[in-house]
Amino acid sequence: MAFEGISEKLQNIFKGLKNKGRLTEADVKAALREVKMALLEADVNFRVVKQFVKAVEERAVGQDVMNSLTPGQMVIKIVNEEMVKLMGGEPVRLPLHSGMNVLMMVGLNGAGKTTMTAKLAGELKKYRRPLLVAADIYRPAAIEQLQINGGKVGVPVFTMGDKHNPVDIVKAAIEHASKNGNDLVIVDTAGRQHIDEALMDELVAIKAAVKIDQTLLVVDAMTGQDAVNAANSFNERIGIDGVILTKLDSDTRGGAALSIRSVTGKPIIYSGIGEKLTDIEQFYPDRMASRILGMGDILSLIEKAEASYTEEQADKLAKKFKKAEFDFNDMLEQFDQMNKMGSIQDIMGMIPGMGNKLKNVEIDEKAMNKPKAIILSMTPAERANPKCINPSRKRRIAKGAGVEVADVNRLLNQFEQSKKMMKQMSGMMSGKGGRRFGGKGGFRFPF
Repeated sequence: MAFEGISEKLQNIFKGLKNKGRLTEADVKAALREVKMALLEADVNFRVVKQFVKAVEERAVGQDVMNSLTPGQMVIKIVNEEMVKLMGGEPVRLPLHSGMNVLMMVGLNGAGKTTMTAKLAGELKKYRRPLLVAADIYRPAAIEQLQINGGKVGVPVFTMGDKHNPVDIVKAAIEHASKNGNDLVIVDTAGRQHIDEALMDELVAIKAAVKIDQTLLVVDAMTGQDAVNAANSFNERIGIDGVILTKLDSDTRGGAALSIRSVTGKPIIYSGIGEKLTDIEQFYPDRMASRILGMGDILSLIEKAEASYTEEQADKLAKKFKKAEFDFNDMLEQFDQMNKMGSIQDIMGMIPGMGNKLKNVEIDEKAMNKPKAIILSMTPAERANPKCINPSRKRRIAKGAGVEVADVNRLLNQFEQSKKMMKQMSGMMSGKGGRRFGGKGGFRFPF
């Protein structure tokens, strides 16, 4: 889970504040000293930490906070607001204009630049006609990797092999895009193990030869302060317009996410949240701050659900819940939708208050495999009408799924309990077809 280390430390600090009925100035300053140490251990830039703690202290050591009925909560609110400000405040969307847009992806080797280039193309394909350009002629298999990932996200890849100059490749790609109706060109440039003049000169040459609308730096969030230093170097040498953080799904220390905006002045636009080519999301400073402080991220959870369910699917399921017609075919579909939303650990971590409760809890990501195997071992008639499953059928289903009869009985009992619970919940939820999010025409949760 992302930011697990810093999140746990900050939550423990704030727990101590919340347990105090009243706060003194000394209490606040002592807590902020601990916050400072936690941020430094998370590899946040020293100057950034100093400015952050100073800003929080100026606001927290005041009569409004000290005399508040819930001073601990007020301090946490201030920390949250300053953390949001630190990461940029409002989310920044990729500024694409009408007509042809050319994006240049830059970064060091190992940051996941080529994979992220394909992820970005897949994301922008929703409202553009992108063309991927293989301009990394040095790293073995870089071109092939982009072609494979481009195929997976359904975006064409322009390549001239590894014998041509990257500047010529980019020029030819833009000409190709113009002729074939592509209005977005995303160039995957070469990386290096470390920043050197040859790398920078090549990027400068590309920018001098063609009009680059956006230069996006891909950095590995796990590298902490090194990522910030790399961002600074790229920005000073070639100029960057935005940052994409990869590997935010790992237990990153948090230094990169909390430092980059302040050090470079450039916004984090997207973040990589997993290994799948669909695991890319808009970077929201407020949501990231909530995750770091253990407050959950219910908005991102809702968006994941929206992306997994069409409104037609949600409405259909809601009607089944209300009529208690939910069957094993529906349960099978639920497993598939859950799988699309990401790992169980990440989903649970987005629920407010669940962060600490998940600590030291081993979540088996393959937990759905056994019930899924049992359901797949059933006949269509058994899935549609579980009441017909008698002892002999149970033995056949168990054998087909490679499990014990007790496992089949357990699933049948859980199914009946789920059915009762969903029926009760459907009656409690207001509005036709369940709870609606996003206003008129918005998504409905199917319960």
